[in-house]
Amino acid sequence: MSNQISKVIARQVWDSRGRPTVEAEVTLVSGATGRAIAPAGASRGAHEAVDLRDGGTAFGGFGVARALAGVEAEIAPALLGQDATEQVTIDRLLIDLDGTPNKSRLGANALVAVSMANLHAAAASAHVPLWQWLAQGRPVRIPLPEIQIFGGGAHAGRRTDVQDFMVMAPKAGSFRRALEITADIYRAAGQLMEARGPITGVADEGGWWPNFTSNEDALDVLTQAIERAGYRAGEEVFISLDIAANEFCVDGGYSMALDQRILSADEMVERMVAWAGRYPIVSIEDPAGQDEFSTLAKINAQIGHRVQIIGDDVLVTNAERVGRASDAAACNAVLIKVNQAGTVTEAKAALDAGKARGWGTIVSARSGETEDVTISHLSVGWDGGQLKVGSFTRSERMAKWNEVLRIEESLGSNAVYAGCDAFFAPVAANLTKG
Repeated sequence: MSNQISKVIARQVWDSRGRPTVEAEVTLVSGATGRAIAPAGASRGAHEAVDLRDGGTAFGGFGVARALAGVEAEIAPALLGQDATEQVTIDRLLIDLDGTPNKSRLGANALVAVSMANLHAAAASAHVPLWQWLAQGRPVRIPLPEIQIFGGGAHAGRRTDVQDFMVMAPKAGSFRRALEITADIYRAAGQLMEARGPITGVADEGGWWPNFTSNEDALDVLTQAIERAGYRAGEEVFISLDIAANEFCVDGGYSMALDQRILSADEMVERMVAWAGRYPIVSIEDPAGQDEFSTLAKINAQIGHRVQIIGDDVLVTNAERVGRASDAAACNAVLIKVNQAGTVTEAKAALDAGKARGWGTIVSARSGETEDVTISHLSVGWDGGQLKVGSFTRSERMAKWNEVLRIEESLGSNAVYAGCDAFFAPVAANLTKG
């Protein structure tokens, strides 16, 4: 009885772009309470669950009054009396209540906030941290962080075609050390940018605002930043890219505005292969459009044994699409964004589908974020292996990195850093050989 839901409420709060979003609170008969906030993406796959926004002129059309009304009128009454510890049942009720394939009636922003809040309430009722509640006694690892240094694409006014230029330190030995390494690189990158001209600010996720003449220029500067910070690029620190190619995929080609070229699908393959050969790249996300399985498969066939090929827009945290991509040999890793799926249970199913295929799995934030730290716990409790939050500045990002630091500290000598083992096995073997 004490785990039964006694109250569900939702309120309008604000995300890192100053846009409204949904915060939900779930209270149990025992008094245990869980709270969570829905994030929002800028580059969104066509197949992902959709937020319910008000439209019109208020808040630029991004109001969430309709989503809040749905929680009050339909979601809350349906969940009263349900056992919060039965997450699958709770999420199935939410899915059935919405009744649409993409969560468009009640809104993925309403559903995901309630789903995650219920998860927190269940953990609170058991008097354990959320990551521990999720692990249920299974071994966990501290995730390998993937951290943005330069923002681009939809996160920076499309000043570069590539959306994220990131670094990873799989051999750091601990999450704490990986963050220390990143801090050095972020600072060195800022110094290099300052030498090129006035720094105009940071992108949506906190990375340095790009000031580059080409995408390769950005890769050159990032490699220089790694070395200027005192680390060996390609040995201690590696580059990770989020191409977000769907954002500039036009009629089967790729409009590389910074390079003033339109690449064919085959030329895009050639470019990805060339970059992976020239730069210390260990991971490439969405190097082709969201339905371009054949192009992704060509890239994966050529470099997937040594580079992580991540599906985001193409997979949209959907277990069925993971299976389809696996059949096409299109990827070797899956990005997990809970709000893409709409509920915690569906996100976990996509992660499990990736793991079942031996893929790398990466729990990810969105560009529109808040102080909510749920994904830090998901990454540890689900043994997600990797965590992508954004850059090394802005409190909505640092809140999540800092939460993992606390979890790592709480585990003490039992803390295991995922490191190289977080990758698809052939990629991990390539990193560790010699």
